[in-house]
Amino acid sequence: MLKQFLNLKLSQKLSPQQIQLMKLIQLPTQAFEQRLLEEMNENPALESGKEDEYDADDFDKEQYDDYDDVDSDKIEAEDINIDEYLSDDATPDYKTQANNYSDDDEERESPLASPISFHQDLINQLNTFILEDSEREIAEFLVGSIDDMGYIRRSIPDIVDDMAFTQAIYTDQAMVERMLQVIHQLEPSGVGARDLQECLLLQLKHKTPSEYVALATAIIEDQFDAFTKKHYDKLIQKYNVSTEQLKKAIHEIERLNPKPGGAFTGNNKVTENVVPDFAIRIVDGALELTLNGRNAPSLHVSKDYQEMMQTYKDSKNKSGAQKDAVQFIKQKLDSAKWFIDAIRQRQETLFVTMNAIMHYQEEYFLDGDETKLKPMILKDIADLVGLDISTISRVANSKYVETPYGTKLIKEFFSEAMKNDQGEDVSTLEIKKILQNILEAEDKKKPYPDDQLAELLKEKGYPIARRTIAKYREQLDIPVARMRKKI
Repeated sequence: MLKQFLNLKLSQKLSPQQIQLMKLIQLPTQAFEQRLLEEMNENPALESGKEDEYDADDFDKEQYDDYDDVDSDKIEAEDINIDEYLSDDATPDYKTQANNYSDDDEERESPLASPISFHQDLINQLNTFILEDSEREIAEFLVGSIDDMGYIRRSIPDIVDDMAFTQAIYTDQAMVERMLQVIHQLEPSGVGARDLQECLLLQLKHKTPSEYVALATAIIEDQFDAFTKKHYDKLIQKYNVSTEQLKKAIHEIERLNPKPGGAFTGNNKVTENVVPDFAIRIVDGALELTLNGRNAPSLHVSKDYQEMMQTYKDSKNKSGAQKDAVQFIKQKLDSAKWFIDAIRQRQETLFVTMNAIMHYQEEYFLDGDETKLKPMILKDIADLVGLDISTISRVANSKYVETPYGTKLIKEFFSEAMKNDQGEDVSTLEIKKILQNILEAEDKKKPYPDDQLAELLKEKGYPIARRTIAKYREQLDIPVARMRKKI
């Protein structure tokens, strides 16, 4: 039995141009520059810099409207040869580099060395060992199994099976264990460990022998669980040592590196330099906002392409072949004009959004006191500037601002509101800062548990539940009281 239904659905779809604009807004400065270069390489009708005889606004308002009738439906297929305007000899030498810096921007270059990768360094060290071919194959496979932190997190049986299935290397667990001992001789010390306990032991074995290194080794080897739980009294009783002796042994352990791979200076992870998209300065007691000049390039539509269009328009005889050619030109001009408009909209969106944030958090930007950051959510700024919340989010999540107090990710200024004991709205950032100050000043021999932290904050006028304290502490990457305890 067939049934017929009428289903009405209201949906909003963004045009391709709107989607592209949203993507442009989301790009930080360096990514935006790359996108700009790609667009200029793809569209010869788009040029950088300024021309004395050309004003982009003139083209937008006067000339471009006259070309709207140049399309496949309205062009008459009359005979005229405009190929001479499109020939290779007449093609102008279009610029492919954008002038992305304002006049007062200082151009800086940060040359980067080509670093050797972490794994390649291990292979190079392995080449100094005298090994048979079969042994070297296993050792190199083990090196390839080491993660970026320096650990082999797979079991020996799994490695044996993997070598057989993927590399046709047939061996046994004893041989892999023997090659693993070779890997453990490589630098940095501790590399190739299968867990934290083994990693620390490998490093301790490389240290100059002493009373405290021996005690530290015994603790990690036999009392690792008690050590991680900081049961210091149990350790003192177990090894019949003084508090000072235990303290020095623990100091030896604390000097070890739990992530030996991450400490490798030639790691293939490259630290990206942050380029601030905005700068806030205090001038005569007032805040001044500037947009990085690299976000405001000088662009214009190619004058040569416009002249080709004008020549075609003035011609009386037009053929089908020339009609196709001029359609290509018009498409490129349309695209160039849209891109220039999109860049302008991007600049305006970035500036008005950051300007609203700056004035909303004026107290903080004037003196840098994080406790003066007001509660601020995306909707607050969206309402101020009349933009969609998603647009504000795109600006905040990917942009940085240079302030007198350091370069900050803009989204760090956003926070929820909570009530203090006076019924006033305070920022969760303010509460976190106060919590952090309390923890930094606490007695490390008797660190505050979460319920005591809740009481201390309540005394300061912030009635917060213990579970909320735990959440904020975790967000600040601060461990529980037991793990903060010092001997």
